[in-house]
Amino acid sequence: MDLSTAEQILIEQRVTNESKSTAVAYLLWLFLGGLGAHRFYIGRVGSGLAILTLMIVGILLAPVGVGTIFLVPAVIWMLIDAFLIPGMIQQQKEEVRSTLGKQMYAERLIAAERGGR
Repeated sequence: MDLSTAEQILIEQRVTNESKSTAVAYLLWLFLGGLGAHRFYIGRVGSGLAILTLMIVGILLAPVGVGTIFLVPAVIWMLIDAFLIPGMIQQQKEEVRSTLGKQMYAERLIAAERGGR
């Protein structure tokens, strides 16, 4: 799939506009990381729900004494995410770039097909 320079520039502009901010992701991680907010923001809803579930179950079971079984993995996961956030943001940008490139290429094929009639 060969795109022109102008098309590549357009894609990069749209990637910049549509991509998530690393700073926002880190702020969400810092203040709402235990709720998985940074993962929801980046678009990883499933793992965001997993962290949220671990925290809620852990907090609810804390008075019984078994809450740490759920809270410890959630906190460890959150700490590991501090190192994974830049990679997750980069992966999200690559997904946007790929999707936009495929859309632009498909639009060009459709335009060429209509022009050839």
